[in-house]
Amino acid sequence: MSDPGHRHHDLGGLPAGAVEPSEHDYALWEKRVDALLVLLGDKKRKLVRTDELRHGIESLGTKAYDEMSYYERWIASITGVLLGKGVITSDELGRKMAEVEARAAEENR
Repeated sequence: MSDPGHRHHDLGGLPAGAVEPSEHDYALWEKRVDALLVLLGDKKRKLVRTDELRHGIESLGTKAYDEMSYYERWIASITGVLLGKGVITSDELGRKMAEVEARAAEENR
């Protein structure tokens, strides 16, 4: 889809068809990702900067970038920044993800 002068996410100037703007409701988790980024990037915390978020998103491999939704890319990038800065560890993240999965499984019974 892109030429050798472009990275996979950069389609500027390439034929890609019309953009169909539309409004939609955001899922609760998408709203939470947005709120999380606001909190992590505020003047008090300064844990995730816009350039770091963008770098993380642009660094996703082609397959991941193409398969992830907009907010999935955001949360992947936020996670990478927080891991890289030592704000969270992979063990902490794994334990929390297991807790959330267990809670969701219990709620769906």
